[in-house]
This record gives sequence, C-alpha cells and structure tokens, in this order.
Amino acid sequence: MDLRKKPLHLLILLSVSILLPLTIVNAYGHGVGSEIFPPVDLYGKQVSLEVSSSPNNTDKSDDQQISISLIDFDSKITLRDVTFLIKSSRGEQFLFEKEFQSDNGIMIFNFISENTETIQVQEENEENFFDSLLGLDNRIVNVKGPKLSEGGLYKFDISIITADGYSKKLDVPLTFNAGISIAQTSKHEVNHPIFGPQIIHVVTYYDEIKNFQYDVKSKEITFSMPFEWSVNNINQTSVIHEELVIPKTFGDLLVSEFSMYVNGIKLSDDIVTIDDFFSDGRVVHFIINKKELWNIYNHDPSQNRMNFLIKPNSDDIQLSSVTENGQFRVIVSWEPQNLQSNSKATIYFDVTDIFLKNRPVSVNYDFSITQNDKIIFKQSGLSSDSKEKHNLAEFTIPDDVTGIVYLNFQNLGDNNLAKTSIPIIINHITRENNDISIPEWVRNNASWWSDGQVDDTSFVQGIQYLIKEKIMKIPPTSQSTGTGSNQIPSWIKNNAKWWSNGQIDDETFVQGLQYLIQNRILHI
Repeated sequence: MDLRKKPLHLLILLSVSILLPLTIVNAYGHGVGSEIFPPVDLYGKQVSLEVSSSPNNTDKSDDQQISISLIDFDSKITLRDVTFLIKSSRGEQFLFEKEFQSDNGIMIFNFISENTETIQVQEENEENFFDSLLGLDNRIVNVKGPKLSEGGLYKFDISIITADGYSKKLDVPLTFNAGISIAQTSKHEVNHPIFGPQIIHVVTYYDEIKNFQYDVKSKEITFSMPFEWSVNNINQTSVIHEELVIPKTFGDLLVSEFSMYVNGIKLSDDIVTIDDFFSDGRVVHFIINKKELWNIYNHDPSQNRMNFLIKPNSDDIQLSSVTENGQFRVIVSWEPQNLQSNSKATIYFDVTDIFLKNRPVSVNYDFSITQNDKIIFKQSGLSSDSKEKHNLAEFTIPDDVTGIVYLNFQNLGDNNLAKTSIPIIINHITRENNDISIPEWVRNNASWWSDGQVDDTSFVQGIQYLIKEKIMKIPPTSQSTGTGSNQIPSWIKNNAKWWSNGQIDDETFVQGLQYLIQNRILHI
C-alpha cells in the first residue's frame, strides 16, 4: 500500500455508513484550513459539506492533502453513493474539472509537486479489510504538477449530482464554493547597507505573494497578493493571515509595533501580534478580519488584489526583544537619535513581565554594550517597576567604536536563562579628507561585495543611495556621455577588499568609485 494515499481522518466502523469526526467552527469561509458549510435540505434531511486540509506527512513528503465529505448534519454520518462534479484551481492556476463517484461520500485529494508539463489527475482506490466486508473503498485522487505541494489557496467549485444512490440524480444539484488555504512560505533576501545580508520569510495562509520589496530609508515592506474583491468572496472569507519572520540581527525591524496598510487603507493596530519567543527571529502576525476587509472594499471595490505596506508604526526609536526563557520583554530607546563615536549617549530601557501583560517589573539585571565580544560599557542594578520612570545607562561612546553594537541584558531576576541582545548602530563618520567622508560600516559592505556575499547590483545601488542621501561624501565627479556599461573591472573589487582590510586609504578606494561614476556604471 502506498502510504501517500492514506486518508486524513477516516474512522472506519462496522456500519453500513462511516462515522466522520465533525468539528463545527463559527466561521465559514475562504482563507482557513477547514471549511464546513451550513446545512441544506436533501430529501427531507439536513446535509453539509466539509472540506479540510493537512500536510500529507505519512511518507515524509511535503505533499498537501485535502478531503471533501458530504455529511448528514444531524447524525454526523457520511452519505453513500455520492457523485461529485469538482472544478479546482490553485490561486490563479486552473487544475481540473472532473466528475467523481464515491461509495462512502468522501474524496481524498493529494496535491503532489512534479515537473510535469500539464496537470495530471490520477484516480486510485484504496481497500482494506473493513472496506472489502462493506463493499466500500476510499476514493483517492493524486493531482500532480509543478509546485502543487507548496501551499496556497485551493478553490473548489463542487456540485453534488447524486447522493444515497447513484441512480438518484438530483433535479437541482447542490452547489458549494470552497476555498482552503495551505501555508506557503517565501524567502526574501535584503542586502542592508548597515546590518548586511538579512533574510525575511513571508508565510501566507491565503494565496501566493509577489513583488516583495524592502525600502532601507523608510523601513517599509511591500508585497502584493491576488484577492477577489467581491461581496460573495468577502462573505466567504473568515480571515486573511500573513506572517513575517524577521531575524533578530535585523536591528531596523526590532521595533515594538508595526502598522499595516492594504490598498492604501490603514488597518487597526489590533490585527498585529509580535511573537518574540524564538531564539533566532521574531514572528509578526497580521490577522485581517472581515470587518477590515469590508472597510477596504468600501473605499475601493475595483481592486483585484491586496497591496500590502508594513512599517514601524511611529517615528519613535524603540526596539524590543524577549528573553530566551520567554519571561521578560526588554524595551529600549536612546538619545541622541543618531549615536556618534566619541560622544555621550543615554540608553533608556524597561524590563517588563510577559505574564503580567508587559507591566514593568523590579528585578536585578546585568547590562552591557559589546562589539565583537569586546565590552564597551557595563552596569548592574535593580530595574524600576514604574511606568513613568525608565531605567537608564549614560556613557561616552569610544572614538574607535563604529557600526553595529549589541545591548545585552543578562541574569534578569537572577536567572541566567533570562537574557537577550538587541543590535543598534553607532553611525560614526571616518576622518574627512578634503571632500571625502565615508561611514566606517561601509567597510563591511565592501568586504561582503569583494567576497561575493553581495552582488554587483546591490552594492552599486547601496553606494548610490549613500551618496544621494549625503550619508557618504566624495569629490564631485562628472559622467561621460553614452549609454555606459554594467561591467565592473576586477581591480575595483580588489580595491574594495584591500580598503575594507585597511591596506589602502580612503582616497584610493574613492578613485574606484569615481571610475564607476565616470563610466556610467554608478549613476549619481
């Protein structure tokens, strides 16, 4: 027996019909992993359709499995001799339209990823000892095609042609429109000019997302997703659930709160939940309910998709992180906003208790600021439980400290597992040589580029941004006429490596950038 074809949740009993566990949920609709329709009349009894999904992990594959069952709503028993006419699609991709017969009123669909040119639909029967006694079989349908097991929104237009006997054809078929979501994860790399290469994962529980972008300056994330803005579809949609998985090394996005906009409409802050209970990253949940969907629809019903914009919800610099044992959340801010080497700085922080709804608490703490395992500053004390009085650490940033430093909180409440770190930036500018000034952390970018960790396009775009925003200053350089070239000479990449290691000076490195400008490879 092929374990791939093992059904989801069939409970076979010695009975003429099959009892199927039925969980009634309050919401009916697209965008969830299980859908149970309100009962309708069939030959004087109430029947309902259940559609549910789960990963098909019986053979350790990533295949997805969806079951469709026609059930007597009162007895919770599946109907016999059901003929289904099913039309299915995944997102915007048509899969199949076909008629199926099922002795026990249940259809099991396995969605399998294979590199086929067309969608293949293969019906198979699975028999066991009880089935053979009862004259029943489990109808299994394997649907094979590219990327089918990667998740997304599977839509089913289902018509019931016969029930309780293949000869009992319904005068008017029962029709159901179901939408079942299977979580789909996409990976997006951001080459940040300060924090370096970062990877953001987007988990969508509705449909495939496209056009992901991150804006370094505004700290905004944008992407889009197909969505049918119709009264019928909104009525069938319980929630839209999207997640961002952000690494804790991505300092810009360790903010305490996010805002989400869909099609230009700001949604309620209540839809956002930040989960920091992971060692390597934080999960930001966005759960858009039906009320929010109607609000978006009423502003503009002509859209055919959702255009998402996610960003920190204020200009306040306030970052947060949860300790490794999940007990405390530490919230930090600082003055001045742009921390500089060889200058005074104040770090403000609150220690809050997760289980007391993030209320500030009084606990012992050890605080330190480090860079490359070197301790720049440290202090210990007892945190304040006041909402008005923040804890603070005042110190002078050494002249040789630039780039990323870590704010470390350890032994909170005398528990060595209660610890966390938050990365921030010391935005020091190197020595100025006439018309040249370069942030010290650009050396890291140049090193990553020379080693192939950052591609040519990302490095050039990053340098263009720094010069345009006057974060980096180089002497005025004229560009030649003509279309220019995208080819970067190898000697410039060698210069970047040597400069990042301190083997050549700023002027020599900038000469390479001026060459790129003159030859229209770098556009200023």
